[in-house]
Amino acid sequence: MMNTLIPRRVLFGNPERTMVQLSHDGRHLSFLAPVNGVQNVWIAAVDNLAEARAITSATERGIPFAMWLYSNEHIIYVQDRAGDENWRIYSVNFMTLEERDLTPLEGVRAQPMGFSERFPDEILVGLNNRVPQLHDLYIINIRTAERRLLLENDMGFVSLVCDHDYKPRFGIRMKPNGSSDVFRRVENTWEAFSSIPFDDSLTTQLLGFDGTGQVLYLTDSRGRNTSALFAHNLETDAVTLLAEDARADFSDWLQHPTEHTVQAVSFNYDREHRQIMDDRIRADFEYLQGIAKGEIGVNSRTLDDQHWLVTDSSDQTAVGYYHYDRAAKRATFLFTDRPELEQYSLAIMQPKLIPSRDGLEMVCYLSVPEDLTKSVPMILLVHGGPWARDAWGYDAQAQWLANRGYAVLQVNFRASTGFGKAFTNAGNLEWGAKMHDDLLDALDWAVKEGITSSDTVAIMGGSYGGYATLAALTMTPKRFVCGVDIVGPSNLQTLLESVPPYWEPMIAMLRNRMGDDTTANGQALLKERSPLTHVPSIQRPLLIGQGANDPRVKQAESDQIVNAMTTKNIPVTYVLFPDEGHGFARPENRQAFYAVAEAFLAKHLGGKCEAIGSDFQGSSIEILQGLQEIPGAQKALEKS
Repeated sequence: MMNTLIPRRVLFGNPERTMVQLSHDGRHLSFLAPVNGVQNVWIAAVDNLAEARAITSATERGIPFAMWLYSNEHIIYVQDRAGDENWRIYSVNFMTLEERDLTPLEGVRAQPMGFSERFPDEILVGLNNRVPQLHDLYIINIRTAERRLLLENDMGFVSLVCDHDYKPRFGIRMKPNGSSDVFRRVENTWEAFSSIPFDDSLTTQLLGFDGTGQVLYLTDSRGRNTSALFAHNLETDAVTLLAEDARADFSDWLQHPTEHTVQAVSFNYDREHRQIMDDRIRADFEYLQGIAKGEIGVNSRTLDDQHWLVTDSSDQTAVGYYHYDRAAKRATFLFTDRPELEQYSLAIMQPKLIPSRDGLEMVCYLSVPEDLTKSVPMILLVHGGPWARDAWGYDAQAQWLANRGYAVLQVNFRASTGFGKAFTNAGNLEWGAKMHDDLLDALDWAVKEGITSSDTVAIMGGSYGGYATLAALTMTPKRFVCGVDIVGPSNLQTLLESVPPYWEPMIAMLRNRMGDDTTANGQALLKERSPLTHVPSIQRPLLIGQGANDPRVKQAESDQIVNAMTTKNIPVTYVLFPDEGHGFARPENRQAFYAVAEAFLAKHLGGKCEAIGSDFQGSSIEILQGLQEIPGAQKALEKS
């Protein structure tokens, strides 16, 4: 429907069904779906979706992740408390509904580390209960919750790689200069195996083993720019290049469910493309691509490999799910994750290659309102990380903003990953400098193309994108009309000093890429690049959103800049969610924040706005500063 406002609840509420998976025997389907507005795990027989039933009973915070175990009776899921990211792992038997907390430890972050069809009743889990900075390796029985220590991480490894027999085989330890040493376990001792230079630290990774345990798969950028997929035969020491792309790093792969051999490899420059490595699945993908509207994905496969759960994803549609019968070469449509979206017209996301001022090619994505014939206000929507990337596909924020009448430009600035190590490493020590210049260059491109004008652009983002927003309003105070910062750091020195303990083994990487908080020169650099330092320069309206329990960018980061602005009598709107962490996981809180952000942007940029009605109901929103700046917020608070 042209020019129809898409309700915020449709864009930011719970999906109707998501994270859909087949059981390993192919008999049942699992997915996450709401129960009384809270995301829970549901089960249905593959041939009887109408009889789906919830098997968990979360009531406050939705379950973000769940997966089938090889027993075909159990599903594990993870939960934290109010966004603290101290994840616990739970198992539930879908037949008896017996539920077990597999990691009942306070203040401990549990990490699922491995699953194997050879041990259907056991999983590998990393726990930092002994030393907060390091994760030891445990085997946990999903039926009894019995936990036994497999390996004490006394070597200080940031990561461990096991084979399918649950044998620890490799460990990686970071050095003070940001490079890493790789160790191989031989009997009960660790022996030096190889090293990963700092420049390759984000593009070289050990992935795992084939079914024999003799072939190690790894992505590797050493001696090259983009990371390619290699197979290292540990018996013969032969290393074989399996797949590469001259422009893009390894993105994803598909392995056989029991042989664990590589069957397909994906790379993503401006769009994803897949290289088929195993002729056994070539005809399957040819058929599936023929029925797809967008990009095909395989969520799960049965152990006999006769049934797949397939996704169809694009920029203008909800994600579609299919049950694919390989023998019959037939894909049966199941449902989409957000069926309400189907009644609305969504914006096209257009890949754009934009040059930086020093000659780098930046892969960007432009989403514009329908029937754009003239210049419109624009939102520069900046991704987090910064060692991450934007990619083509459905993006709720981009669709929301384009639907409100804004052009939306998403920029993969230097330091973004996926485009080769040279592009990523070009961002080293460039927070608030060349990384910010890249955003300005993309803005200038949009103005030159007639998409927007230089005086009608706002900047918005979360995490690093929040930092970029703060940097924009403090370091280039006249370039943007306003900014929306979500959980962004304001003081890089205190950010590094307050990282979670389990990040400590990786602190060398952060210091080498951001600035060293332990040296005088590094401290001076961090101070110069911190938005807090430049608060007196702020001239444009700023909205800040923060979770009180954020373990990565702590509330103090937002408090500092809000207090400094208040001291200088600079207005700011500050929204706090006491039950959130690094971002807003509860749909009620997402909807509340985006209602505030939409009213804020409409006030300063003039876009369309859905009135704040019942958007605050059920949320924990606290508007600590600037309530008067948000039309309708006071009335909504009174009703909530």
